[in-house]
Amino acid sequence: MKNKSLRVNAFLNSLQTLLNLIFPLITFPYVSRILSVDGIGKYNFSNSIVSYFLLIAGLGINRYAVREGAKIRNDRNKFSEFASRIFTINLCSMFISYILLFILLKFVPTLRIYESAILIFSTQIFFTTIGTDWVYTIYEEYGYITIRNVIFKLISIVLLLMFVRKKNDYLNYVAISVFSSTGSYILNFFHAKKICSIRIVWKFNWKEYLIPIMVIFGTMAAVTIYVSSDITILGFLKNNYVVGLYSISTKIYGMLGPMLSATMAVTIPRLAMMMGQNKREEYLILLDKLLQTMIVIITPASLGLIMTSKYIILLIAGNNYLRSTSSLQILSLALFFGTINTIFVECVLIPAKRERQTLISAVLSACLNVLLNFILIPSLAENGAALTTVLSELAAMFSNYYFSRDIVASIFLKKEFWKNFFSVVFGCVGIFMFSFSIDYYLKLNLIIKLFILVIGSALIYIIILRIVNNKMVNEIINKYRINI
Repeated sequence: MKNKSLRVNAFLNSLQTLLNLIFPLITFPYVSRILSVDGIGKYNFSNSIVSYFLLIAGLGINRYAVREGAKIRNDRNKFSEFASRIFTINLCSMFISYILLFILLKFVPTLRIYESAILIFSTQIFFTTIGTDWVYTIYEEYGYITIRNVIFKLISIVLLLMFVRKKNDYLNYVAISVFSSTGSYILNFFHAKKICSIRIVWKFNWKEYLIPIMVIFGTMAAVTIYVSSDITILGFLKNNYVVGLYSISTKIYGMLGPMLSATMAVTIPRLAMMMGQNKREEYLILLDKLLQTMIVIITPASLGLIMTSKYIILLIAGNNYLRSTSSLQILSLALFFGTINTIFVECVLIPAKRERQTLISAVLSACLNVLLNFILIPSLAENGAALTTVLSELAAMFSNYYFSRDIVASIFLKKEFWKNFFSVVFGCVGIFMFSFSIDYYLKLNLIIKLFILVIGSALIYIIILRIVNNKMVNEIINKYRINI
């Protein structure tokens, strides 16, 4: 199989991620005003409960399948056999997940008022399982994924405007959200036949697959706890209003993260393939480039979000959610730590088959997160939840660097790496000075001010990086000139 262009894949995945950003930007200002803070709180609390069972159903299969499947994707017969075994394991974990969910709903009275929303959200478990999205990631089918995504997003916008019109329509919003995110998985199931033959099989060495899958699952479970437990604990310790406020912050934070990491997402299967085929030199070159690219992107994005949080919340959600500004500013710091941590996990430790190390790191971070949530949320509410996320991401980043240091240390020892890093710091100083001046001295319309802040900061950042000779920016500019 011929490798697809990383640049084309990055563009397609960025386009898809941009669509995932545009969709809530179009719909969320409408929904947040229709459903009110309490309605948004109910929606997000129900979603946070189901996220744990989605995790159980997923069982870490996606990560394992991408790592192992990338090595044999050129052999259809071998891959079909591999995919069939993975799919069978996934079906079993799906049934276990549903059983556990129904037990929870039966024996936890507090969840009765959320039962309808939780059951609707739970259909994601079935659709995600039959969707076999990992097949398309392995084969880098980002063109198909993007087209599919566009169609279902457009349909969802129409449905939203038709069926979410009053405060008690939050269940309609739940159903439409599920349709938007997982409806296309039905197409996936049938379309996958063009790539491989998937069937249910029982006679194979389950232990060979389950041991690494369960270790990865343990890691993902711990990560989910320190990512999602804040909303769940807020729901139990506070109320729907506080959950609704914090949900705005996490919604914006959750939209930006994937968009900024689109380049990383398409690089993961390529790095896994290089690691699996012992192409160490090529692997390190690509990893170095990925790290520097993400630092150039994510650092100013984190600072920019801090400087514009108030205006973004006013634009997306309105005055009723203005209190969310401080929690969003705190979460902005987690963008940087979380992205670098993800590189260590997805691009280094998982391809190197160090699942046990990622498990240790994730468990420690999850324990820290839960402990701090119970300590900080009673007094700091949504700000306490945001702060625990930042501290957990920071702890995870340092621990995963420690476990991958023998692989990545050579990158961080290069003078060129630190030269480019400090050029990014200089660029961020320029962003801060510009944003502070505009915010303090100019009294403008909300949209105009936000536009000036974003475009002006981006231009100043690029100019400064060009002046201080940042390698990544120079490569992009020089290539653009050549293409012209």
